[in-house]
Amino acid sequence: MKKLIAGVVLGVSLAATAYGAGDPEAGEANAATCAGCHGENGAAPVMAVYPKLSGLGEKYLYQQLELIKAGDRAIPEMTGLLDDMSEQDLQDLAAYFDAQEMTIAKADPELVEAGRALYRGGNLASGIAACAACHNPSGKGNDPAGYPRLSGQTAEYVEKQLIAYRRGERDAGGQSQVMMDLAAKLTDAEIKAVSSYISGLH
Repeated sequence: MKKLIAGVVLGVSLAATAYGAGDPEAGEANAATCAGCHGENGAAPVMAVYPKLSGLGEKYLYQQLELIKAGDRAIPEMTGLLDDMSEQDLQDLAAYFDAQEMTIAKADPELVEAGRALYRGGNLASGIAACAACHNPSGKGNDPAGYPRLSGQTAEYVEKQLIAYRRGERDAGGQSQVMMDLAAKLTDAEIKAVSSYISGLH
């Protein structure tokens, strides 16, 4: 029994190390580079089509930074910015932004009902699963699984990403195929509604 308990404790410790390997204080030094586009603390992007980075989930952020650095996820505005950063630098940066507070916007009142229905219940007729199944009913995500927080993200950025998934333009990362399959079934009106709903979700 003691061996079993010890094994469980070790497993939890290793999991914590894998999902929380970054040092937020160390990451703050490199975060200044990001403020030009993503705003102070990654919470106030200078353009709505740029993502908020605050509180997205350390594992997700680290995965995306790795993909961008490797060139697997192409973001022209970030070309070369991560080239001199080590794996630990990326982990620290992810930990820093995850520790920052996400700001919540206000959804378009005319789109709330349609957005809520799709986010919470999906669309059975077209085979769209509920966003809440992976991203949490409150939009807080699932960090151990690498599913990002959506709550508070800008509507414009969410819309841009769903369209990119639908077109097959964003195809890097472990969950990309799931998102491409789902986005392929979304109409323009559904994308608008759920993107707006997410921006005010909390």
